[in-house]
Amino acid sequence: MTSRPQIRSFMRHSAMTKPMAAPFSVVARFPGGRCLMRCAAALFFAVLSSLLSPALASKYASIVVDESTETVLYSRNADKLRYPASLTKIMTLYLIFEDLEAGRISLKSRIPVSKRAAGRSPSKLYLKPGQSISVEQAIYALVTKSANDVATAAAEKLAGSERNFAKRMTRKARALGMNSTTFKNASGLPNRQQKSTARDMATLAIAIRRDFPQFYRYFSTKTFSWKGQRFKNHNQLLSNYSGTDGIKTGYIGASGFNLVASVQRAGRRLIGVVFGGKTSRSRDRHMMSILDKQFKRSRTITVRRAALPVPDILPKAPPRRPSSDQNNTAGAASALPSVVPHTIKRDPRLLWSVQIGNYARRVNAHRAAIQARRMASDVLKMTPAHLMLISRGNMPLWRVRFNNLDEDSARAACAAMFSAGSPCIAVPNSADNANG
Repeated sequence: MTSRPQIRSFMRHSAMTKPMAAPFSVVARFPGGRCLMRCAAALFFAVLSSLLSPALASKYASIVVDESTETVLYSRNADKLRYPASLTKIMTLYLIFEDLEAGRISLKSRIPVSKRAAGRSPSKLYLKPGQSISVEQAIYALVTKSANDVATAAAEKLAGSERNFAKRMTRKARALGMNSTTFKNASGLPNRQQKSTARDMATLAIAIRRDFPQFYRYFSTKTFSWKGQRFKNHNQLLSNYSGTDGIKTGYIGASGFNLVASVQRAGRRLIGVVFGGKTSRSRDRHMMSILDKQFKRSRTITVRRAALPVPDILPKAPPRRPSSDQNNTAGAASALPSVVPHTIKRDPRLLWSVQIGNYARRVNAHRAAIQARRMASDVLKMTPAHLMLISRGNMPLWRVRFNNLDEDSARAACAAMFSAGSPCIAVPNSADNANG
């Protein structure tokens, strides 16, 4: 055994000697010193490794995707199943936005708090049974505080029970192409069966901005006040990483520290996902590192559209089979002109709009807008859809338009939709007010 005086001598020598090899050489001279040297070396390298590693190996996964092309620029374990933790709330928010768009709820609608919701584990607002919170306040609480009691209350409001809401979440995940994701609750609290992948979470981040650009702004909220308390957004990249405008953090013990980030620089937007950070700081540093590398490696792409032939009259839309959607107005397609008036002169400074139809129900108009984005994805993929309530006779209708396009883009979008068998008309903003 090594005596205490010998150990004290070793420690004094270690403190005074700069070269790393010296302490080990001294210890090696003591009886049993080689064992102590090996143990100290192992401990040193274990600590060093833990300090350098940004993530827990068994929980780590990451991906970086170019939003405009959905090209994967970087990935590690991107298809391995992981616990999403509070990244789950991105899907909860997606469904809240969906119900807002459909008119089933409004931002002022009240969400009652049940005993079950109030009993959720932190992080939460500590709502009491019988209290209520508005839909807009709930959105802020989910984005910033990541409140679990609010998530459950919202699920019960929208689907009757959190279990039913989780089933709806999973169905929506499949519809969006998140084929490896299963949801069991609205909050991300621990559940062995609730799993996702980095790739699926990137898909969700792209979808929520694409489908609800008018609501995506909530993800850039840095603070939220409730009952005199002020809560900061857990997503520190909003303040510490240039170009970040969303979207969500998450943590449970089984997942480590997770993050989905959306960052735009020089006209290029990257979506980053990291699972399994050891700490929130190391996770953030790692996210910034992998995004930095991809921004440096990928030069900004300027899309140059080939000059399109612009005939005075566009071809008529091919005949469509009768729609199974009985809620659309009869003859909504035929109600749209199938040509662009030849009397309109070309003006490169003039903004154009694409109109795709009129619908009896707002939800059907929203669905039509999503379908149009898919058919003309090169032009409309990230263009917000504008839904305007108009009247035809005594019948209220929802008009769907995509505004603020240049003429070539508007015509290209209509050409793509015509080829897919859908009605479309490109109109100059001066010829018809498209901003209503």
